[in-house]
Amino acid sequence: MSDARDVRDAQGSTAPAVSVIIPVRNEGAFVGRAIESIVRSGAGVPSYEIIVVDGMSDDDTRDVVSRAQALHDNVTLLDNPARTVPLALNIGVRAAAADVIIRVDGHAEVDPAFLAANLRELDAHPECACVGGPIESVDLDPDSASISLAMSSRFGVGNARFRTGGAEGYVDTLAFGAYRKADLLAVGLFDEELVRNQDDELNYRLVSSGRKIWFSHAIRSRYYVRSSLRNLFKQYFQYGYWKMYVNRKHGTITSLRQLAPPLFVTLLVCLLVASPFLADARTSLVAVLATYLLAAGYFAFDLTKDLGKAIGVIRAFLTLHAGYGLGYLAGVRDFLILRRRPATSSAELSR
Repeated sequence: MSDARDVRDAQGSTAPAVSVIIPVRNEGAFVGRAIESIVRSGAGVPSYEIIVVDGMSDDDTRDVVSRAQALHDNVTLLDNPARTVPLALNIGVRAAAADVIIRVDGHAEVDPAFLAANLRELDAHPECACVGGPIESVDLDPDSASISLAMSSRFGVGNARFRTGGAEGYVDTLAFGAYRKADLLAVGLFDEELVRNQDDELNYRLVSSGRKIWFSHAIRSRYYVRSSLRNLFKQYFQYGYWKMYVNRKHGTITSLRQLAPPLFVTLLVCLLVASPFLADARTSLVAVLATYLLAAGYFAFDLTKDLGKAIGVIRAFLTLHAGYGLGYLAGVRDFLILRRRPATSSAELSR
């Protein structure tokens, strides 16, 4: 595939105001919509480019992108033989011509004002290396509707404002951020070891270096969530697992909210193991589970106002909390106790 700069040289055009990077693998059903949403948003900025970095898809992703290239001369398709997200992002950053870099997933769509809002917020906050906004979780069926609600709830994901909303202001992390390219280069781009949590880890390095991140409601996007609890569990298991590796690399807990699921899972396991021998452990296990389910039920019913739908949200809460907690504990075992490095077999671009 041609480099993005070759396309610009052939056009004889000046550098774009913003470069949008889309890392994909097997996103044929969604990447076309992602590209078209960015094209619509591009009407609000002087110029832009879209760089799709493909992890050697074996569905029709590349055909979809090729059709988009035929319609829009600022769309470029690059190869990512390693198939990992951070490498895809770094390939895109290095090929990008703009001073502002935005990461958008192939499973997402952006608001018509998305690009202009990002540039405006970066101009308004020169102290910030990154700006971003809330991501609306979009469902496709009843299961994904429950998952969408769980992922938008403070009970489900804590105080991550890009998921749950909240006041505008400085935050520790967000997704689909608009970055100043100079800041990305200064802190060393995305960590290519990380299958998951590469955004969080990069944002941690930016904040640790004295830079700031701004959350604005003017920057809006949508993300099509997983449609099964099985896939949700796998996603959050990976989040927890790789978060532990990030913590080991930096020698610190990067955010306190990450500790809640593994502590909850650890408490349940300890009480479960002790229950056959101690009556107090059995009583405590019942009390902990009852308290969790009551809290989950309260938040689920508050979201749905429907008992049947609330049960689906409770299942999603349990799935993502158990997945993250067990993944984090697996990371403690592998990275902290056994001092292993990430397995190369796990380094694959995935949703």
